[in-house]
Amino acid sequence: MKNSIKKTTPYSDMSFATEPTRMVRFMRSFFIFQIYNFFKLNLKVMRIVVGGHS
Repeated sequence: MKNSIKKTTPYSDMSFATEPTRMVRFMRSFFIFQIYNFFKLNLKVMRIVVGGHS
């Protein structure tokens, strides 16, 4: 009998880590999209805060 233990190597292809696509990398650095997400998140937080005080 042979004891075999499969070990995965971190940061290798075997660890199945997702890699951002070209479009994702572009959107992460696209300034207008970041501003849009910033205001979208702020409005969401403000809605929660205002809803909690009524």
